[in-house]
Amino acid sequence: MFEGVNKKPRRSEERHGMDRGTVGSAQSGRLLVKVREEGSSAVVTPAGELDHHTAELLREPLEGCVERGFARMVVDCSQLEFCDSTGLNVLLGARLKAEAAGGEVRLAGMQPVVARVFEITGADAVFSVHDTLEAALAD
Repeated sequence: MFEGVNKKPRRSEERHGMDRGTVGSAQSGRLLVKVREEGSSAVVTPAGELDHHTAELLREPLEGCVERGFARMVVDCSQLEFCDSTGLNVLLGARLKAEAAGGEVRLAGMQPVVARVFEITGADAVFSVHDTLEAALAD
């Protein structure tokens, strides 16, 4: 279990979230976030739905990675099934904080439904977006 934003993640840590039966939220709004270190990068993998009920479960680990001084955060979106405007704002906020600290946020492996949100809003123009995790981790 991810236990705070001020400690370095072990090889793989997780946070679980559950929206308590909100109407219109598939799979009960569940989001699982894993954080691992890959060289000088933090790889953050959200799995499930990123929405207003689960956004804090991603915000905390992303902010923690910035505070721990990772030069690069790669968000592996390959298991992200849904992202609403709140989720998009979490990612944009993490990008701004990372850049203010001299780092960056890269996105990788977006499913078409999530990529569409980024295209419609123009957010794909402000992120470094990669087809694969390997490409996002490459220098």
